[in-house]
Amino acid sequence: MATKGATKELTKDMIKEPRQFNVIMFNDDFTTMDFVVDVLVDIFHKDEVTAESIMMKVHKNGQAVVGKYPYDIARTRVDTALMRAKSEGFPFRMSVEEA
Repeated sequence: MATKGATKELTKDMIKEPRQFNVIMFNDDFTTMDFVVDVLVDIFHKDEVTAESIMMKVHKNGQAVVGKYPYDIARTRVDTALMRAKSEGFPFRMSVEEA
């Protein structure tokens, strides 16, 4: 096809992937294992087997990475989990760190 008088311009889109952040869960002696599994399933969308595996890593190692997300998603999920823990009386701790 001919394009009379039209100028073709080549553009190079520089789409940059968002930086990723690890969500880290910490162990404590008061938060129940069932609560941790529920948070992993409900808020972090893990299946039951994966959630139990992560929960055991947290229990045995003192902490574990739950997942890697863009900052806004990581922060929202952590805040939601911490609000749920507070409402249920657990001293549950999580953090967001650059991956």
